[in-house]
Amino acid sequence: MDIWLINHYAVPAKYYPLARPTNFAKYLMQAGHTVTIFAASTVHNSDLNLITDGAAYIDDMVDGIHYVYIRCHSYRGNGAKRVLNMCEFARKLKGVCAKYPKPDAIVATSMPPMSCAAGIRLARKYGCRGVAEIADLWPESLIAYGIAGPKNPAVLYLRRMEKWIYTHADAVVFTMEGAYDYIAEQGWEKDVPRSKVYYINNGVDLEQFNYNKEHFKVTDVDLDNPDLFKVVYTGSIRKVNNLGLLLDAAKEVKDPRVKFLIWGDGDERPALEQHISDEQISNVVFKGRVEKKYIPSIVSRADLNFMHGTPNVLFRFGISPNKLFDYFAAQRPILMDFASEYNPAEQYECCIMGNGAQDIAKKIADFFQLPEEQRERMRKNCELAAKRYDFSRLTEELVAVMGGKSEQ
Repeated sequence: MDIWLINHYAVPAKYYPLARPTNFAKYLMQAGHTVTIFAASTVHNSDLNLITDGAAYIDDMVDGIHYVYIRCHSYRGNGAKRVLNMCEFARKLKGVCAKYPKPDAIVATSMPPMSCAAGIRLARKYGCRGVAEIADLWPESLIAYGIAGPKNPAVLYLRRMEKWIYTHADAVVFTMEGAYDYIAEQGWEKDVPRSKVYYINNGVDLEQFNYNKEHFKVTDVDLDNPDLFKVVYTGSIRKVNNLGLLLDAAKEVKDPRVKFLIWGDGDERPALEQHISDEQISNVVFKGRVEKKYIPSIVSRADLNFMHGTPNVLFRFGISPNKLFDYFAAQRPILMDFASEYNPAEQYECCIMGNGAQDIAKKIADFFQLPEEQRERMRKNCELAAKRYDFSRLTEELVAVMGGKSEQ
């Protein structure tokens, strides 16, 4: 098949670490399909624009993947300029796509919903299979995060667009397992039958993960210490990540063999380091930021990998943080501090759940006392989860959806 992946933010990973479309493209091409990724020229969370000479669009080949960047005006933050950027990409998409031979299938991603809707319109125009990929519930996320109320005119407009996407796509792929609960909450069951809704979560490229683990090793005095019990966190250190909770939990842990190792950086780090000093917390070490290629080496040597999430009403439909699948690939048990009815880590029985600093500390102590055979069972369960969510398998599921076959 000749496949188009339309994703506003899907520039190559060297510019912005959005692995999902790149991984799909990799395995689609390995299976003999032709893939083109259409993305905006702007790189999210940066000042970089990949088109600087006024061209309407440009072609690029990165790691064998064909990208088409559509020129859009730069923006910073989440204000009006970002909204205009979203609308600009969706508006220009049709004209740029007309320059290329029509595809056999189009996978159009939301967020944002505008480009997803534009992709489904193109599929209808070309008479090809149109798949809407929903990675973020819009406008529901605006309501959940308190950005706008349910009766806000923008929310009502986006809600109509959302329903149009679901009803006019040939298939709808959600990264959330409980997405049909959401459709039922909206009262759309008659318009969006369960038979056209699929679940393909985020995942991990096991081939790349294992390569990086072997070729990009981190030498660290704590990771390399066999006498330490290592609780590892990797990721951003910002207020939204609420790592103060982990520090409070660490303070409750009295066993000197337990150490909390934090890899990452962010504007909250100085305050947290001051908190460690003020509270005399001796079992937490900030290791700093490392390139993503070093993460497999780190998380594969943890005793527990910490998965944190700020409670959110959207979690009732499922969770899909990229970090979770890296932790699966590490084959190490996971400590989680947030609940979801659709939680792959709980489904595969490879995590322990904590709620609040004292409870997290107790769960760590309890895990520390588990017999080795129980820990090994959890590690094996992580391995099974990683294979389930390996992008080679997820891509097979996507191909089945694009071909109109059921993999559910």
